Amino acid sequence: MEQTGNTAAGPRTADAGSFDFIVVGAGSAGCVLACRLVQAGRSVLLLEAGPADDSRFVHMPATFVRVIGTERTWLYETEPQPAAAGRVMHVPQGRTLGGGSSVNAMVYTRGTPADYDDWRAGGCTGWGWDDVLPAFRRAEANERLSGPLHGTDGPLRVSDARHRHPLSMAFVRAAQEAGVPYNDDFNGARQEGVGFYQSTTFEGRRGSTAATYLAAVRRSPLLKVVTGAHVLRVRLRGGQAEGVDYRCGDGSQHAATARCEVILSAGALASPKLLLLSGIGPGESLQTLGIAPQVQAPEVGANFQDHLEVSVYGRCRTPISLAGQDRGLKALRHGLQYELCRSGLLTSTVVESGGFFDTAGSGRPDVQFHVLPVLAGDVGREPLPGHGISLNPCFLRPRSRGQVRLRSADPMAPILFDGGYLQVPEDVATLVRGVRLARRILRAPSLARLIAHELLPAAEDELSDAQIEAHVRRYAKTVYHPAGTCRMGGDARAVVDTRLRVQGVGRLRVADASVMPRLISANTNAPTIMIAERCAEFALADAA
Repeated sequence: MEQTGNTAAGPRTADAGSFDFIVVGAGSAGCVLACRLVQAGRSVLLLEAGPADDSRFVHMPATFVRVIGTERTWLYETEPQPAAAGRVMHVPQGRTLGGGSSVNAMVYTRGTPADYDDWRAGGCTGWGWDDVLPAFRRAEANERLSGPLHGTDGPLRVSDARHRHPLSMAFVRAAQEAGVPYNDDFNGARQEGVGFYQSTTFEGRRGSTAATYLAAVRRSPLLKVVTGAHVLRVRLRGGQAEGVDYRCGDGSQHAATARCEVILSAGALASPKLLLLSGIGPGESLQTLGIAPQVQAPEVGANFQDHLEVSVYGRCRTPISLAGQDRGLKALRHGLQYELCRSGLLTSTVVESGGFFDTAGSGRPDVQFHVLPVLAGDVGREPLPGHGISLNPCFLRPRSRGQVRLRSADPMAPILFDGGYLQVPEDVATLVRGVRLARRILRAPSLARLIAHELLPAAEDELSDAQIEAHVRRYAKTVYHPAGTCRMGGDARAVVDTRLRVQGVGRLRVADASVMPRLISANTNAPTIMIAERCAEFALADAA
């Protein structure tokens, strides 16, 4: 295979050794895979492009916003999106041990049984709700809930929030006043309702997969973790994955060999990139870039999906929001309370409350709310000044589709990324309904006592659908849940089969949100962990 991205004068490649498994990406999935494979007695090389998760802002729940945009995140940018007012959209992704689970808002939701039954009905045999529930339970250590739907002794710590902001509590009451039922378990018998999210936290700390799964095997002689390792390609020989080439921060280049398998868990934007760089993808477009096609796989990088949300902002009557709490004496007080007692504001996940809503009357929630007790901005967009609340309705089952492609054959070059956001009218219509619901909740008594007026979309009560649509197209942002670009399926065009094996290539799997055929109706961290749990099962069974 052509060695793209190197020249004859490039760095000399050093032998990095041989391992049973090579796992590319130490994120939500990669740490799970490393743990389960090592616990089964297999040697593992775990490669992560970013640094260790040794920043205090990673481990204190409330400070995750300080990590976004640093060396611990990739900041992917789309091409200008015509249906989103021509804007470039930003999709930060984890770039540290724990990946997304080290930089996200820690919300623990799984989606609904119907999500997974739809996967099965669409050709993903063995991925219905009854098939995936055991993996969810095996992963979970829930501090409050138990029974047939919850686990209590898994590695992943799930707990109730130690801190509840007055604005978060007011939202939960206001939504009930607007006619929404209360729900104390969004992963229970029904998803619909309003309430407080459980989170992947324990003892006031973030419970990333690095702090839970990976920590359990970190000292094992069977595990080698290399941070700052940028994987260049998967090496193929005789139609099988032989190993990977990677480059370290000092410019040195290394080749590692897998005796059993290579597993890509680099995420929905990086895993398809690695397949394409390795010659696995649409042959004609690869040849155009000078990459020798190895396996014809036209859907690699296609089927991109993401959740979008749009904010409804309200101005507080008094200065009670999170604004300014990270400065001066207030910050010192919060820091001391956290260090001495593991309590207080810094134990907050910020996105403490929210819910799932059926805005179309279909009998199945189509909108999720993420509520922040502060006026939140976005990457490249400063927050509104002063104190307030952000109600963020998000559509759950997007119909628009995008695509990830290579910009060049250079592995260090950014991807060519078209999110396809808001191209399908129903996506816009769902967000319009979500905004209308958010505005109604903002005016319900419990929030009206704390909120003087709405800031955006507008202070006036009545807005037309066209006015709200304009707000959606101008302000909608991603919830950082990219998925679908290495679609799983039972058909010949699927990128991976139902055991997550890349079709047409031996000893190569993908295990992350990229394999989702359709985005699930919730946050994606817990489902990604479930996918990794199942992948470890498949890989160990085949290796045996």
